[in-house]
Amino acid sequence: MTEFRFHHLARATLDQALPRILEEALARGERAIVEAPDASLLEALDERLWTYADDSFLPHGLARDGDPAGQPVLLTSARDNPNGATLRVLVGGAQPLPIPPEPVVILLFDGRDEGQLAAARAQWTALKTAGEAISYWREGQGGWEKGR
Repeated sequence: MTEFRFHHLARATLDQALPRILEEALARGERAIVEAPDASLLEALDERLWTYADDSFLPHGLARDGDPAGQPVLLTSARDNPNGATLRVLVGGAQPLPIPPEPVVILLFDGRDEGQLAAARAQWTALKTAGEAISYWREGQGGWEKGR
């Protein structure tokens, strides 16, 4: 069964939070997919992951770049899993249904944006109604904290 984790951004932006989530996944030996429905958002995230820190390197690539199986982090708008990811991060309105193939899916949404907040609530309700495993996470002092 897939576990859906709703990550509520209250202070950090997507540009700040996503690299940290991906760094933590890679440190655990995981591979990841970042799914967005919009090609321009994927392009912006690609640029951000190359430039977010002067002293870090986050290996990743866009699905259109070729060799998606070789990418530890793959940026895509497709629902497939060519790099054997165990984590999928949904951003920019990417939908959790139909259920993706990874065991863990993070729905990253900005709580300061009414549209994203409303969409996250609707997605939560749909997944809960479908009997899926869901949890809520919020930004804490040193990282993500599981909410009640």
